[in-house]
Amino acid sequence: MKPTSNPKLKLLGFNNLTKTLSFNIYDICYARTKEHQQEYVEYIDEAYNAERLTAILTEVAHIIGANILNVARQDYDPQGASVTMLISEGHLDGLPTPVPGPSSGGKKKSVVSHLDKSHITVHTYPENHPDAGISTFRADIDVSTCGKISPLKALNYLIKSFESDIVVMDYRVRGFTRNVRGMKHFIDHNVDSIQNFIARDIRDKYDMVDVNVYQENLFHTKMKLKELDLDTYLFGEGASELPPRETKRIRDRVNHEIMEIFYGKNIQA
Repeated sequence: MKPTSNPKLKLLGFNNLTKTLSFNIYDICYARTKEHQQEYVEYIDEAYNAERLTAILTEVAHIIGANILNVARQDYDPQGASVTMLISEGHLDGLPTPVPGPSSGGKKKSVVSHLDKSHITVHTYPENHPDAGISTFRADIDVSTCGKISPLKALNYLIKSFESDIVVMDYRVRGFTRNVRGMKHFIDHNVDSIQNFIARDIRDKYDMVDVNVYQENLFHTKMKLKELDLDTYLFGEGASELPPRETKRIRDRVNHEIMEIFYGKNIQA
């Protein structure tokens, strides 16, 4: 995080500002056959099951300096998973290490972790187009904290953990806290763009667009990969195995899917 405008700010009691970082992360794939589409969904379901998601969120808690108080997780049938963590700021003596609770039935489990007035959640949504060969995987992630800990510290780790084609992020600071003289503070650090907290190697790989509402302490950034390497989108075969006309058709479909998700609307082909 950037330094505060007044690093010697003394607060009256607890820092009541709520800082929330929200992601929509998308992975896109082209699978020509129904069998390959099903294999892709099964692969994603295994790669990002509740156990793996719990490990990712646990690392997020460590990165931002939070203590995990409670974890709830669930895998879903036929696909998808959820994890929620409740977290707290500072060291907590005498608390046992949280253990994810039992499955609530069905074939899979989900995870929830709780923080003291703060939480981290992730939900996954694998799906596919009925006839165009496109399959997508979306992960929705929220890191909400209060006190001095900041979700922005985990920004780069989360982007890299999901190997994303498209990332849509919102950062919002809500509420207010008071200093010892009673004056309200609606933000306690300098932010003018989420991009300022993204590592150089990540910024070099993505095209990015900002929509920021500074008076509301609301910051929005969209990212999409600059390069479309078709081999990274094909599931079950490589581009070299396809005739040039088929390769172009698939590339156009993948690019069309990316543009629709990035701009958030249906686009005439």
